[in-house]
Amino acid sequence: MKSRILLTFLLLITLNALVFGFGKKDDGEIKMQNNEWVLCVTAFDDSGLPPDKVHISSVVSRKLIERLNAISYRTRISPEYAYYEEFAWARARSDAAKAVASKMDERSAVLYRGDPAWRYRKNIAKIDGDLVKLRATLEEIENNAPLINKEPDFILTKGNLELTFPPPPAAGGERAFCTGQSADAFLAGSITNFYGRFLLHIKLYTVYSMSFVWEDNIIFSQEDIDYAVSEILQRLVIQLSGNEPAVVEITAEPAETLVLINRSFAGRGDIDSLELPPGKIIVNASAPNYESITFETELSADELTKIDISLTPINFANIGITEQSGGMVYQGALFVGFAPLTLRLPVNQLEYIEMRTKSQTGSIVFETPEMSNITNDYSIKTAHPLPPKRVDRDRRIYYWAWAATWVTGIASWIADYSYNEALLYYNTYSADQDFVNNMNFLYYFRTGALVGLAAAGSYSLYRFVRYLITSDKGAAPIASPSAKSVQGGN
Repeated sequence: MKSRILLTFLLLITLNALVFGFGKKDDGEIKMQNNEWVLCVTAFDDSGLPPDKVHISSVVSRKLIERLNAISYRTRISPEYAYYEEFAWARARSDAAKAVASKMDERSAVLYRGDPAWRYRKNIAKIDGDLVKLRATLEEIENNAPLINKEPDFILTKGNLELTFPPPPAAGGERAFCTGQSADAFLAGSITNFYGRFLLHIKLYTVYSMSFVWEDNIIFSQEDIDYAVSEILQRLVIQLSGNEPAVVEITAEPAETLVLINRSFAGRGDIDSLELPPGKIIVNASAPNYESITFETELSADELTKIDISLTPINFANIGITEQSGGMVYQGALFVGFAPLTLRLPVNQLEYIEMRTKSQTGSIVFETPEMSNITNDYSIKTAHPLPPKRVDRDRRIYYWAWAATWVTGIASWIADYSYNEALLYYNTYSADQDFVNNMNFLYYFRTGALVGLAAAGSYSLYRFVRYLITSDKGAAPIASPSAKSVQGGN
């Protein structure tokens, strides 16, 4: 009896967990529609460019895509909201009305199908019940407009994200083009030659207005593409975000600090009244001899955001390379001079220094000491470089030796097992001379296999050690200062 009660209790707990795990949705949950606003950037008309300048069109398109990804969301103004609301409402009413009409057709078919009376009554009752529910749904839809997301996510079409740009539609086909691209708007334009420079003309078409709602022009040179894209985007994002832009003021120390916002150039040092689309931005600040920083912040529409940046100076140490005169010194892959020389390197960083002479090479790895007012001397030992195939050859021979060890090991195990079984049979039962001869053969075979295993294992171990030594010859040693530090540097 107790076990039944316990089992029932456990079942109730399990069912309760499933109910709460899968549970019903909150009746008060608001379901929004049109949660995304999609833009399609079309290929720009470059027929007015000379053949050697046609590539400018694709460069501008790619830079536009890169910068447009900075827009997080769009705020729908009243006419746009009303358009999407009416569109969704009409579609919902149409679907509900079609469902009622379909059920009425089904009821009419039952009247003339000739079913038995009991089945006819049963089918009619079921259909009438479904009709009551469908009519109630239709009435509810007619009385309650759908809720449209007022701040949908701003995204680009999949093709644009893959850096493909469809040709723009012909006049009159704009709405059909947007439907085919599953887009709410598209951006079209042209680039023409303008007295040795370029004239960029772009315009924005939106589905809700069924017209071009914005257009702009800018003249630029090939060297000013980044500036031109940034300039025209500052005006374009106001249209694309659907609300007032956010304003950013940046104060940066030192004065030569380079500031990037969403990987785009924003300015140097102090920056006043920079307009950006609302949403999250990533700020990167860097300056020579200072530590770079990267951080994220949120911008609000029609609000001023002040950002203070103060970079931390990098401490440097003097590193002396005391080696034979004339050797070429490389910091990583960068040639820095001829030995002997003194390098100015950031402290507490792992450095790789390589020395090359006419016939020899050498390298060291070290962590730059913290002491910035003294010079730390390092010496690099050079040697003739290993032949390129030396390590590959030793590795290949070691693999073959290891394979031979496995083969002889398996052969030894089989021979030993066979010999022991034969010896057990010989000690238990009488055996003829042929059996004794076979057993002697197994004995010698086992002995030979064990000797082969010992030889293969020893050779494999030798090749393994040789491979480790060979592969380690080209590795850079971790070095320490080879002499007492002397005064020098700041």
